[in-house]
Amino acid sequence: MDDNKVIRQLIRVNLELEGLEVVTAADGAECLDVVHHVQPDVVTLDVVMPRLDGIRTAARLRADPRTRDTPLAIVSACGHHEIEAGLEVGVDAFLAKPFEPAELVRLVRQLMERGRGGGRQGGDGSDTDGGGAPAKDPVREQGREVDLPAVP
Repeated sequence: MDDNKVIRQLIRVNLELEGLEVVTAADGAECLDVVHHVQPDVVTLDVVMPRLDGIRTAARLRADPRTRDTPLAIVSACGHHEIEAGLEVGVDAFLAKPFEPAELVRLVRQLMERGRGGGRQGGDGSDTDGGGAPAKDPVREQGREVDLPAVP
């Protein structure tokens, strides 16, 4: 999920080229709706977004029993404060913008594999490369673009 349409499209295209199905959301509030409907394998979040930022979105996903184990990655130009805040709420991984598409694909695949392995690594900051939940098949919401590289 990213509020920048170009970044959403970049993430989406690169993951779809790798055979992954991607749904997107333009902000945190829309992301919450989409995640509950689609149940993606992984969610990527930008920090700065309208209505509900990425850190607060991650906190709400972690607080909800339906999504508490879904791997979460922050894909954003974030500093020390945002990383600390993300770790406090249980974000599993961080990818700094600008990023190489191969880095994004590697990160998403790692999070998906750890998800299939069963259970998050925890939100203690000791593992910032992944976490997970049992694998689910993300479904495109009736052809509607809803930006969270489901990844997310």
